[in-house]
Amino acid sequence: MSQSTPPIRIAVVFGGRSSEHAVSCATAASVLEALDRDRYDVVPVGIAKDGRWVLAADDPAPLRLTADRTPEVDGDGPGVVVPTSTSDRTLVVQEPGRPPRTLGEVDVVLPLLHGPFGEDGTLQGLLDLADVRYVGSGVAASAVMMDKALMKSVLAAAGMPVGPYTVVTDREWRRDKAAAMDAVHALGWPVFVKPARAGSSIGITKVSRAEDLEAAVEAAREHDPKVVVEAAVVGREIECGVLEGRGTEPPRTSELGECVVLSGHDFYDFEAKYISGDDVRLTTPADVPTEAAARIRELAAQAFEVAGCEGLARVDFFLTDDGRVVVNEVNTMPGFTPSSMFPRMWAASGIAYPQLIDELVELALERRTGLR
Repeated sequence: MSQSTPPIRIAVVFGGRSSEHAVSCATAASVLEALDRDRYDVVPVGIAKDGRWVLAADDPAPLRLTADRTPEVDGDGPGVVVPTSTSDRTLVVQEPGRPPRTLGEVDVVLPLLHGPFGEDGTLQGLLDLADVRYVGSGVAASAVMMDKALMKSVLAAAGMPVGPYTVVTDREWRRDKAAAMDAVHALGWPVFVKPARAGSSIGITKVSRAEDLEAAVEAAREHDPKVVVEAAVVGREIECGVLEGRGTEPPRTSELGECVVLSGHDFYDFEAKYISGDDVRLTTPADVPTEAAARIRELAAQAFEVAGCEGLARVDFFLTDDGRVVVNEVNTMPGFTPSSMFPRMWAASGIAYPQLIDELVELALERRTGLR
């Protein structure tokens, strides 16, 4: 960026009300560390667990997630009021005993929120009210891909291969647990019981016996009253990163990655992902037969388009021993530390972590506001 060009003013928003609060903080730590301060004027904004927006310190250190520390946004900081009008898009800081002060407008928001009340279209809708540009998908894609039941319905309706599943709604569970569990029994064993609108494997239980099902559903319901139960698909866990094409170009797909749980876990759960890294092997590029790899990348781009995604997404697959490819999930704001699969896959594809952030910001700035 030349000296005559002003830096891009970027609000990095993180934390949030979901059970993935700490994961979001960890993502923000990596992004804050990587942002080029000659290119960007950074405004860190944290969202506390109670939903309060605060002006955060521009310091990644306290936001890192380790085995000994779970980071959290301090809700006692100076409050931030976000705009909801296209005529006045300034951020305002409010502190007890002091007059409000303005932070001015930002050029783009980088919403590093995972899970409900952030990744699910709620924050995107708030930003759309004020015509504020932001990185990532809009309201519809964010909301539908966050809800695993809706996601599977949309992908299946487009003819994409999804595994067998059933949905247990709050009303069905409260009205007739036995009937809800009968629908699960029809899937066979084992099954994976998941909160419909959560991520990072939080609240997920692998169930191999009928007598353990009710407890697993109740555990998922602690995070979301709507529960998705999936039949286990035996196969390799393969992932593909997708970036929006520039202009009218089609989506771009990355080298593939593979997650293999080596020991200590029944599946790729929260602890395996973020705490005990030695129990998991992440391989990029994944050693996948050429034909299967091409099919996975084709389906990843198709899922991105079918969902109406923008900016970025990580599409997760199962590759079975007989060569079948099954779409598992579409993540509109995937884990985004340098060791996370999405940046690793793009690094293997020739786009390093700082450049990946630059690319996402540029895509957001090129995108028009309002309906698209």
